Amino acid sequence: MMVMIMFCGFSLGSALGGFFAAWLIPLMGWKGVFWAGGILPLLLLPLLFVALPESIRLIALKGTEDDRIRAVLRRINEKLSFDPATRFIAREERMGGFAVRHLFRESRAFGTVLIWVMFFMNLLNLYFLANWLPTVIHAAGVSMERSAVITSLLQIGGTVGAFSFGWLFDRLSPFRVLASAYCIAGFFIAGIGFSGHAVGLIVLTVFGAGFCVVGAQMGANAMTAGYYPTAVRSTGVGWALGIGRIGSILGPWLGGLILSFEWKASSLFLIAVIPALLAALAAFIMAFDRSVKANEAKTGAAPGDAEAPAPAG
Repeated sequence: MMVMIMFCGFSLGSALGGFFAAWLIPLMGWKGVFWAGGILPLLLLPLLFVALPESIRLIALKGTEDDRIRAVLRRINEKLSFDPATRFIAREERMGGFAVRHLFRESRAFGTVLIWVMFFMNLLNLYFLANWLPTVIHAAGVSMERSAVITSLLQIGGTVGAFSFGWLFDRLSPFRVLASAYCIAGFFIAGIGFSGHAVGLIVLTVFGAGFCVVGAQMGANAMTAGYYPTAVRSTGVGWALGIGRIGSILGPWLGGLILSFEWKASSLFLIAVIPALLAALAAFIMAFDRSVKANEAKTGAAPGDAEAPAPAG
């Protein structure tokens, strides 16, 4: 839940960015949007550098910064106190060498490939929808201004979905929830194509697609972070997102290619159901694969795993 709440910043920023640009362009022109988009993160940088704590497990793996761990734990709970001689140990091995190869070692290879499939297919759909929804909605007789507002519901639905899926992930099998989300996403994506000129139905299906597609993507991010050991966690999430970005590049391109054939909007969105179903299949396999479950037990990613290793000992 906490990881998915953190990722809500992405979808909220995406949703508000359009409204912010619409307000800023009349004042400063289109260049002003890029000035603001570049300067604001730089202003945030000093705060992140000073205030953002490092992963306790990662510090514990180094084995030389116990004072730093004590400081972070006191920020989490002021009542905690530790003897100066206390050592903090993460019950995971330190992994040297080329980090990427560890994504495919110790029964992680099959799970890594399935995660890549999920990210590729879902981000393909996400960026296909984000790029082509305004055009398709406008072609249905809706003004461009209203089309932009309706498209923003994709990200707003994703924010609501993240909270919902986070609650479910903490209580049920996360990959089964993901598989269900991808399947339902296919239903809403197809519904967008068949909504025709019914604005109310378009609003409902776009929100539902965002709820499942964007919300499930945040869920996949959270589950990937928990799937890999601490030493290669950033590498695992980074490579999964990198593979997914290939899909995010192909999604808008494929949409343009299909539209160039002058197909109906319903056909366009029916084709987009295929990646959703493939992502669902990958998540469904992960839910039942023994090697995936064994790795979850090692990293403590499985919900309710009483024997999972503690963050620090």
